[in-house]
Amino acid sequence: MRIFGRALLALLALVAVVGGVLVVRTLTVKPIGAEGAPKIAAAPPIDVDRAAQRLAMAIRFQTISRQDQAFDPAPFDGLHAFLRETYPLTFSKFTVETPVGRSLLMTLPGSDPSLKPMLLMAHQDVVPVDTGSEDKWRAPPFAGAIADGYVLGRGATDDKGTLIAILEATEALLAQGFTPKRTIILAFGHDEEVSGSGAKAMAELLKSRGVTPWFALDEGLAIVDRFPLTGKTTALIGIAEKGYLTVKVTGVDVGGHSSMPPRLTAAEKVAKALVAIDDKGFPGGLESGPARLMLEALTPDLPFAQRLVMANLWLFRPVVEGEVGKSRAGEALMRTTVAPTILAGGTKENVLPQEASAIVNLRLHPRDTMESALARLRAAVAGIEGVTIEPLPRGQNASPVSTTTGDAYALIAATAQAVAPGVPVAPGLVLGATDSRHFAGVAENVYRFAPAVFTDADLAGIHGTDERLSIANIKRMTTFYAQLVATGAS
Repeated sequence: MRIFGRALLALLALVAVVGGVLVVRTLTVKPIGAEGAPKIAAAPPIDVDRAAQRLAMAIRFQTISRQDQAFDPAPFDGLHAFLRETYPLTFSKFTVETPVGRSLLMTLPGSDPSLKPMLLMAHQDVVPVDTGSEDKWRAPPFAGAIADGYVLGRGATDDKGTLIAILEATEALLAQGFTPKRTIILAFGHDEEVSGSGAKAMAELLKSRGVTPWFALDEGLAIVDRFPLTGKTTALIGIAEKGYLTVKVTGVDVGGHSSMPPRLTAAEKVAKALVAIDDKGFPGGLESGPARLMLEALTPDLPFAQRLVMANLWLFRPVVEGEVGKSRAGEALMRTTVAPTILAGGTKENVLPQEASAIVNLRLHPRDTMESALARLRAAVAGIEGVTIEPLPRGQNASPVSTTTGDAYALIAATAQAVAPGVPVAPGLVLGATDSRHFAGVAENVYRFAPAVFTDADLAGIHGTDERLSIANIKRMTTFYAQLVATGAS
């Protein structure tokens, strides 16, 4: 009995210690980027109605990028002429270069060459409007209409809203006589929606000149009106983006008449391969990427019970991973995703195809590479005779993960909170691809954030029907860029 009593006391002591650790960690957790946040400079006056009209005008230039058509420079030339006329101070004081196509690389030298430049990015091109969907828009997609507090049209959000907000900000600052200590670089790509060759050329040009920006800031994430984790408005700053790999899965057989099929036809081999790939899957979890950082950054804003769990992932990580993985977005945040997108094979209903194929698109988590992902896919189908997997062009690894502890992140986070007071800020992972990927290895850090509050309806319009940007967001975005420049370049 004496031994049992000692064991019970030891167990109670251990529980007390663990409980104390849990509570202390819960009560002392701090927001990421809160320490060292700078005092944000005041913004110049913003004529938001005029800015909205200018965005509407920019939308009317149909700067469409099409994957299967030759580049048409005419709409871009028209847009450039409009921008030069509309923002005369910016285009006279910044040097303007066009390294390739119609991309614009603009530089305003600072007075202190020892300070590394800040680089602000946007892209000029837009995706096409789906044929037959035009009558589903509230206004013609390229009319640049303004209604009910929104600028409507293709490119309003992706990404001419950012383009106009940056130029409105620089023009307003220059009108006040602003002269930066830190060099300011603007990079406006012309083909982000198809290849990003413009951004790549601009990045290579800066690198050849030995220019290493302090940070690059591009589109990617934003201020989410209702973030599922917190149920509150939350600002998410992309500190990395997923990689991209597309493969072709091919199954071959001798073919012949459908009345005498083999045990596995070419089509069945492909189907079996897709099932095997799905069964194999990719490892997931909160480690080796921004997911854990995001949860830790949002922890201080959670109710006590949730905060206790999030502040002690060393104990509760499997539970949290299970909960996060219940949603499609959460699952994509934690692992490489695999999506069959195109199936092909056969020419006639009673003829066995000699070849069938599937196109499979992967979005690579930072823990995986193109090489390791391809090896995993091939291992999954190794036992299926007649199946091969080959990568298609244009693949790329996930970007490096940028720091959340430096001055650049603190500046962006603090400026985001200045235009959205009381909103928590957290790092995140961009699931798609942006032009900023080309600046990895050129800029010290690359961040992806649009300072706009987006509802689900706003997000649905991106690459979809009824794309729109609220006038309130235009003011918020212009103010953000003006304060970012005035604070970071002074």
